[in-house]
Amino acid sequence: MKIIVLVKQVPGTDSVKLDPVTGVMVRTGKDTIINPLDENALAEAIRIKNTYPDVKITAVSMGPISAMKAIKEAIAMGADDGVLVSGREFAGSDTIATAKVIAAAIKKTGDFDMILCGERATDGETGQTAAMIAHYLGVPAQTYVSALEVLEDGVIVKRTVESGFERVQVTFPVLVSVNKDISDTGFPTLDGKLKAKKVDVPMLGNAELGFDKSELGLTGSPTRVVKIFSPKLSRDTIMVKANATMQPIDELLSFLVQKDVL
Repeated sequence: MKIIVLVKQVPGTDSVKLDPVTGVMVRTGKDTIINPLDENALAEAIRIKNTYPDVKITAVSMGPISAMKAIKEAIAMGADDGVLVSGREFAGSDTIATAKVIAAAIKKTGDFDMILCGERATDGETGQTAAMIAHYLGVPAQTYVSALEVLEDGVIVKRTVESGFERVQVTFPVLVSVNKDISDTGFPTLDGKLKAKKVDVPMLGNAELGFDKSELGLTGSPTRVVKIFSPKLSRDTIMVKANATMQPIDELLSFLVQKDVL
């Protein structure tokens, strides 16, 4: 069985920044982590590998060259190899352009049985890319998955829905986006770190994928961030400090009367 795990390198929660001119996420190699839900997807892939024979895990990421760090971390935690999709022509891609490129890169890796990824990324929070990748690959997608059972020719997934849960059986190949309940995240091992240093991770650019430049980056992205602003707080806080039991209550009642609440 071949499992593709999508790992996205994202800024730490306190480091998310947008370019005020282009509306594009600012991505550097500093203060970056693997998207937490992608780590859950990787942990589930490793669980499957440790449970069933002949399972190969390939980590795939799209981003700047610094995203190689995410691939290496995935290998250190248990992936067998990886592929990085990188190039200036991909910068500024929205979810549609990103899904097209990642789907094309997955096709370059050959046949697969299952794609695992997080249901969303902490930087964009759209939750759209996984289903779009499945569309461009022509495979079924199962989203919000909290448990997974491998069968001979497919999987049974437990999906979180508004009314509770539902179980769905689907044949391979399939894309599964997971939530945090799927598996506990793991840690790199010493053997894994040594392997990650030795593994040669290929990079794919548009020369290998063959898109028209009009389909890529900002030009190929039909969605735009049209305005960026910080919300202004219009409320003031009034702090009343007193030792007497009734004084704060009297102050509060007086304030509510002034505001015509009482």
